[in-house]
Amino acid sequence: MVAASHPLAAQAGMEVLKAGGNAVDAAAAIQFALNVVEPQSSGIGGGAFLLIHRAESGENLALDARETAPAAATADQFAAHSYAENSVSGLAVGVPGTLAGFAQAQRRWGRLTLAQVLQPAIRLARDGFAVTPYLAHSLASPRAALQPETRALFLNASGEPLRAGDWLRQPELAHTFELIARQGPDVFYRGEIARAIVAAQQRSAMGPAGVGRMTLADLSGYRPEWRKPLVGHYRGATLVSMPPPSSGGVALLQVLGMLERFPLGHAPGFGARDPEAVHVTIEALRLAMADRARWLGDPAATEAPLEHLLSPAYLDSLSRLIDPRQRMPDAGHASGQEGLHTTHFSVVDAQGNVVSCTSTVEDAWGSGILVPGYGFLLNNELTDFNRVPRAGAQDPGANDVRPGLRPRSSMAPTLVFRGDRWWLAYGSPGGVTIISSVLETTQALLDDGLPADTAVRLPRYAVLDAEGHTLVERELPRPLLDALTARGHLLKEADGPIGSVQVVGEDPVTHERWGAADPRRDGTVLRF
Repeated sequence: MVAASHPLAAQAGMEVLKAGGNAVDAAAAIQFALNVVEPQSSGIGGGAFLLIHRAESGENLALDARETAPAAATADQFAAHSYAENSVSGLAVGVPGTLAGFAQAQRRWGRLTLAQVLQPAIRLARDGFAVTPYLAHSLASPRAALQPETRALFLNASGEPLRAGDWLRQPELAHTFELIARQGPDVFYRGEIARAIVAAQQRSAMGPAGVGRMTLADLSGYRPEWRKPLVGHYRGATLVSMPPPSSGGVALLQVLGMLERFPLGHAPGFGARDPEAVHVTIEALRLAMADRARWLGDPAATEAPLEHLLSPAYLDSLSRLIDPRQRMPDAGHASGQEGLHTTHFSVVDAQGNVVSCTSTVEDAWGSGILVPGYGFLLNNELTDFNRVPRAGAQDPGANDVRPGLRPRSSMAPTLVFRGDRWWLAYGSPGGVTIISSVLETTQALLDDGLPADTAVRLPRYAVLDAEGHTLVERELPRPLLDALTARGHLLKEADGPIGSVQVVGEDPVTHERWGAADPRRDGTVLRF
């Protein structure tokens, strides 16, 4: 079963499964295909987090393929300029990890070769595909045409963005994937592609201060990290999610721990949208966001006190701060701006191996820098670090820029178990809104007992920071929004949809498999 945000990417995963590949092989094929059909959200110029469940051993693995800061990075490198300026300059480009991560996962656990899983993406890039409405909407953004290379690729002969139904071919990207298929990841991290990456990130939207600092040594030294997944419990289920440098798993488990004492989900489809339930959930998210801003970043920078942050006693003390009648005046630290464009996919194979993966190039179209001659976009992930350094007597500066380290993320690929049986795999794109999207999906599934295809369609809200600034989808009922506003919540209608949750699952009793794809993008579920 495959659930992905684009039908052609789902088909790529299914093709690999039918060819004898397992869930890890299929996940790699999906990711490479997404680089072609959803270039604004992820690709080999970015990073990824993978959760892998191995059916034979029952073990759960977390692979961190997050981008890293170059060795020449400094804590104050973004401080003198705005987010808008920083985000489209080479200075924001982190050392890409997606290719290294998938290559390592596949080498360790896959059945097929890297060349085999690249074939669907090579065909899609070489032969082309019809632009979907979602991609066409993204192409209308000025960020899609910031450089001569992106204008040549994504604008038509009249200089207008490609429209839905237009045919998009990417021969340079096909060439890149063919090089990787023949030569392996070394051509990307040590060979001709590496040299092109270093040259491309010299581009700057703000003069010499914005020139990228990545070197060939930074690329050749990149390594993915295998980390110990986080484990928590809620309503009788066991949840496994991503540890730091992602904050998503920590925040998810913290909020669920705070909410355990509240009687949510009295009626199917009602509990998570009841004003009091939403109120206490927003308050719990604010408290988690405060801890996120202060404590979470690359664990190599400053070891987050995870045992304390996730302890029942601490979460109970936070829960007692929540007043069911009104909003807290202060929940703690605020955090900076974060890109919202990511992708998520989930896959389970016939043997019961599962992959839940969230990957990204950060903002829509990343830095806007397409590597000339190679056809892929570079991330602007380093803007996820603190723009102004915070290290001091009252703050460890856990997310300050440091050489070689990884910026804090919100990505939260998640697995859910009933007893020792795998049950669900899901996640969402959306930058900091990921935490709320994954949480609300968890509530709909565990509190309300909704079917997954109903759970992913519910209208959403997303808490952005400890101050409680909250985006709301326009489909949320007006009486609910009025009740939240009366309690003092800071609501703002979102410019577009929030998140895009992709779910695969298995009935713990009958072992029947099923999936659900969020209609907010071009979500597709395929079964083999």
